[in-house]
Amino acid sequence: MSSPRPSSAPKTKGAAPRPWAFAGGSDVGRERAHNEDAILVDPERKLVVLADGMGGYQAGEVASQLAVDVVREESADLSISDSELGRIDPDTGMSVAMRQLRSAIEKANNRICSVARGKEELNGMGTTIVAARFYDGRVGIAHVGDSRCYRFRDHSLEQLTRDHSYVQDQLEKGLISEEDAKNSPQKNLITRALGIDAIAEADVQEFRTRPGDIYLLCSDGLSDLVNPEALLTHLSTERPPGDYTKRLIDAANANGGRDNISVIIVRVGDPPIADLWWQKFLKKPADKK
Repeated sequence: MSSPRPSSAPKTKGAAPRPWAFAGGSDVGRERAHNEDAILVDPERKLVVLADGMGGYQAGEVASQLAVDVVREESADLSISDSELGRIDPDTGMSVAMRQLRSAIEKANNRICSVARGKEELNGMGTTIVAARFYDGRVGIAHVGDSRCYRFRDHSLEQLTRDHSYVQDQLEKGLISEEDAKNSPQKNLITRALGIDAIAEADVQEFRTRPGDIYLLCSDGLSDLVNPEALLTHLSTERPPGDYTKRLIDAANANGGRDNISVIIVRVGDPPIADLWWQKFLKKPADKK
């Protein structure tokens, strides 16, 4: 999916480095009594997390907040450098960052199950989750459920995550059409979530980033009501990330706001000059004394 409109002006020679930018927002929508979504936007760690809770009166918001809190706790160590996060772990074949993110989500599942067992009113609570961490010129994405991550690059929008849902399974088996999937009364029936089973397997992926990339994380309160063409139109206009989140939430509410709506935007900045590999060739040897 592409658009003829540019996402940003080209960077001119000698211009200041483009900064990283993060923004997030969550709205109850127009039909729900309370918000069961939870988000984390942590620019210091370049970590963003979004969870969409479910299960009984206010139990969903307990599950989603627990999930976000555990991922934040497990990612708290600031002493790990970007290059260390990007190092391949020989035991798993994954980068250290991805191994940590997958482990954090497993621990979040355990925490939710444990809390639910201790309180009858929380029995059956669960949550989706999608998390992204940026490091060493890459982004690691992990998700469970139907909360999504999109990437806007080169005037096109790509969905990077695959929904863990009944409708997605039917669609991939060729049993229903794209149009049937959009209108299915079962499109919110998810096949994987945190808090439901003792083991919750997260799908994990890693991608190279480019300066100017925009990553959009969202709950189905946005993706169900604002189609990809409309998302592309919004992201194709250069604006501050906080403006994107507000406009996207407003668009979902304008289309009915049937669910809680959560949005996170990350715009990738230029790497620090010290991280550019070619800089070492420009350095003069130190004068000998």
